[in-house]
Amino acid sequence: MGSSSETESESRGFQNPDWETEFNLFEDSISSGSAPIRVRSIIKLSDLATRVPDSYIPRAIPILAGLLRVSDDPNRSVQAAAAHCLKRIACHGGEDGGFAVTMGRCGVIASLLGLLLEVNSNNNGNVFRRIWVKCLWSLVTFGSSIRVGLARLGGLEIVIRELNNWEDDGSRWYLLEILSALTTIRESRRVLVHSGGLKFLVEAAKVGNLASRERACHAIGLIGVTRRARRMLVEAGVIQALVDLYRDGDNKAKLLAGNALGIISAQTEYIRPVTEAGSIPLYVELLSGQDPLGKDIAEDVFCILAVAEGNAVLIAEQLVRILREGDNEAKLAASDVLWDLAGYRHSVSVIRESGAIPLLIELLRDGSLEFRERISGAISQLSYNENDREAFSDSGMIPILIEWLGDESEELRDNAAEALINFSEDQDHYARVREAISHPVFQSMQSRLARIRASHELMARSMRRVTLEHLARDPDRL
Repeated sequence: MGSSSETESESRGFQNPDWETEFNLFEDSISSGSAPIRVRSIIKLSDLATRVPDSYIPRAIPILAGLLRVSDDPNRSVQAAAAHCLKRIACHGGEDGGFAVTMGRCGVIASLLGLLLEVNSNNNGNVFRRIWVKCLWSLVTFGSSIRVGLARLGGLEIVIRELNNWEDDGSRWYLLEILSALTTIRESRRVLVHSGGLKFLVEAAKVGNLASRERACHAIGLIGVTRRARRMLVEAGVIQALVDLYRDGDNKAKLLAGNALGIISAQTEYIRPVTEAGSIPLYVELLSGQDPLGKDIAEDVFCILAVAEGNAVLIAEQLVRILREGDNEAKLAASDVLWDLAGYRHSVSVIRESGAIPLLIELLRDGSLEFRERISGAISQLSYNENDREAFSDSGMIPILIEWLGDESEELRDNAAEALINFSEDQDHYARVREAISHPVFQSMQSRLARIRASHELMARSMRRVTLEHLARDPDRL
């Protein structure tokens, strides 16, 4: 590793080196050599980084870390070479090597942050800044445990400052990946919101390697739960960034992007831009996929997006397609969403007009118990609507409901009874369900619903009385 060795020794050093001798030569050149000699020795170590036995690396790291703090290097050539070499070693060690962690313990992070604060923004300064940033990137990428230390030293604030001043070149993504790594720390996410750095978080979700983009996406989901942060994220273009990540990413990225996009859409004013960005087909894919978490995310987001009637129409059309073409798990998930949508007043007519009701009944005839239980819940909800009762009756649902009163499944019996009660209160269908009225399950459910309705009416009267008394005490409100 030493630059003072003879040509023959150098050749041997590259091919079959005596590592102990080479390391001693490296130490000598660093301790007593001039700046050019030091640089040559460090560059040689960088070139051999993938071949040097691991036992020598922990001995080299403190030496290189010390070189970052030298004061007799006006051109910063030694510091730059040392930073580059440390980056090579950290990348070679990977997350399991522990070299990046050793660098953190030797004060490399503090030195790099100090160098970033000192460097000027001239041409040479920009070159050095890229070297410091790339070295810092290697530490947070391959030494995840030292991210806390970087954050405590003000690393996020310095990264944000650099991003504000950095040229839009091919190395900017290093800073964005450092930023995404720091957002795994709760305090860093708070700093990001209050320092105007959310626009960089959105940018980090767009560029860099997939792991970094996923980290940024996860942070967006955590930060976006507040209205203020959600607004800033939307203004920074987060909706399209999440849609693009979903399309580009693997299964993990799709889950993270789908969840974060759902959090953004939870604010009603953003439902339209989320829909216009092409999100509904993405959630159809999640609902039709094999991942249970993806199905849950899609179901929740569909319930949000369906608040807009136009979206409910599009969603219902996709659910019908799944009921026709999907596998059993996808059909179960689609039936769950239909059940959820049945509680929306405008969705009732949407479901009826989509053609879902005949499909549901057709699937019930050969479906499993789990499928019948889930579908029966949707039917019981839809049966509160007059037009849907007509559609169910025309499709032959009433005899099936009567048959379910004797089923072993309590959930199936209760849902069937609730639906039949709604049919019995409709003069157009009373005659068809008359035989079920005397059934114990029907009568039990009828009594239960009567108590629930009475309780709701009592609560409503109490609320009206409280409101009137309050207004009487405060006439200015009238």
